[in-house]
Amino acid sequence: MNYIKTLQAELHSMAIGMIQSLPSLAIALVILIVTWILARSAVRIAARITRRAELRDDLKQLVETLTRLTIWIVGIVIALTVAIPSFTPAGAFAGLGVGALAIGFAFQDIFENFLAGVLIMLRDKMRIGDVVECEGIMGKVEHTSLRETHIRHLSNELTVVPNSLLFKNPVKILTDDVMRRNELVVGVSYDTDLDHALKVIRDTLGATPEISKDRPIDVFAQEFNASSVDFLVRFWCDSRPRDLRETKSIVIMAIKRALDEAKIEIPFPYVTHTFKQSVPVEKVRDEHEAA
Repeated sequence: MNYIKTLQAELHSMAIGMIQSLPSLAIALVILIVTWILARSAVRIAARITRRAELRDDLKQLVETLTRLTIWIVGIVIALTVAIPSFTPAGAFAGLGVGALAIGFAFQDIFENFLAGVLIMLRDKMRIGDVVECEGIMGKVEHTSLRETHIRHLSNELTVVPNSLLFKNPVKILTDDVMRRNELVVGVSYDTDLDHALKVIRDTLGATPEISKDRPIDVFAQEFNASSVDFLVRFWCDSRPRDLRETKSIVIMAIKRALDEAKIEIPFPYVTHTFKQSVPVEKVRDEHEAA
């Protein structure tokens, strides 16, 4: 048996087959180019339609992504059918058999995140720009795709979160409403007229422009503490984290200023001594320094 002649014959046959398939490959390449052009055009048209419909940003991204994905799937299937005449979608799925099951298990997380991304984009809550907290991750939603969500921390780090994590776990949306309630505790000394102190605190809150006047302002005597009677102060302000902190800072300084002007003492805290006797912080510090 002449192996060299057999090899030459096989190579010659393969070359002839390759040359004969060049027109089909060229047509398939043209189909892919046309698919790319159609996908870009369709995405632009979808963007215009969604812009006129005034949809949310995440829904716009979902429509554009699904439009692009659908056109590319159809284009690739047509190109494969032209390049490989024996190829059919039904035959391809039937031929996969057990391989399809293995691929399904291998890409389980990808499919899970894909479906979670679609459901997250479809639901009304957690829009792009919201500040959210989930599983110890807190930040602003910058981008949502079909597989992952980008969350920018308040300290400017970026965390890429799988969509399945946001879909399976409770998500606290801090900016779902424009207003959010904040609270703090104010302590006054035991010899203070509590009715007068309550009025001073309430009047101070009412005169602070950063606090919403459309929502209730609450000042409650909360408990007897070791060195003070504590008031629970609750008010409403802008829900954005920076405004929340700024407003709380303004309120604390305003209350301190008002209590000082009213000659109302905010006592120093007491600590428990080694012998279970309550003594001032200054006395404990002096004893430690002397030791």
